[in-house]
Amino acid sequence: MRLLIFGGTGPTGALLVEQALDAGHHVTALARDPARLPGAGHERLTAVRGDVLRPGAWEEAVAGQDAVVSCLGTRDRRHPTTVYSGGAAAIVSAMLVAGVRRLVCLSSGGLEIPPGTPLAQRLVTRHVVQRLYRHAYADMAVMERLVAESGLDWTVVRPPMLTDGPLTGRYRTAAGGHLEKASRIARADLAHYLLHHLDDRDAWGRVVEISA
Repeated sequence: MRLLIFGGTGPTGALLVEQALDAGHHVTALARDPARLPGAGHERLTAVRGDVLRPGAWEEAVAGQDAVVSCLGTRDRRHPTTVYSGGAAAIVSAMLVAGVRRLVCLSSGGLEIPPGTPLAQRLVTRHVVQRLYRHAYADMAVMERLVAESGLDWTVVRPPMLTDGPLTGRYRTAAGGHLEKASRIARADLAHYLLHHLDDRDAWGRVVEISA
C-alpha cells in the first residue's frame, strides 16, 4: 500500500510510520523537519518537507496514494489553534484534486462524554480535560465536520487518554457508537488500528471510538 502520513514526527504518527514501514508499505510523510521522521533514509520512506497549513510541493505527493492518515496535533494548550481544521481542509482539497478517496483522521475521545461513563471520570473529563484542551477540542470539532462533509471515504478515530505502553494488538472499538469504559490506550496500539483498518469498510463514513 502507498500511504501518506501527516504528523509523522508526533508521538502517534511516528509509531505509525515505523509500523507501516515494518509491514512493507511505501510511506510518504510530510514534516517541517524531515530529519525528525523515524526511519529516515529507509528505501520505502519518502520524506516531504513542508507545512500542511501552507500550499506547497506536498500537495503533489497526494497523487497516487492509496490512503491518507492525519495524525496532526498541537502541544499548545493555552491558545486557539487551526492545525486540525486547517490541516483537514487542506488535505481534503488536495485529495479531491488528486482523486484519492481514503482518509483517516485522528481526533479525541474527550470531545464527548459517552452515556454510562462513571461519575468520577465524567467529572474529570468535563471539569479538567475539556477545559484544559478546550482550544484543541474546539478545532477538532470543526475538523470532524469538514471531514464528514468531504464526500471522501473517511474515518475519524477518537482515542481516550494515550499512554506509552507496548504494542499488544488488543483493543476495543465502536464504529458509529459509544464504547463503554473507554479510559486509555497505548499509542502503539492506536497506530496499529490506524494501519490495519484502512480497508475496513465498516469504519468508512463513521466516527470510531477505541480503547484498551
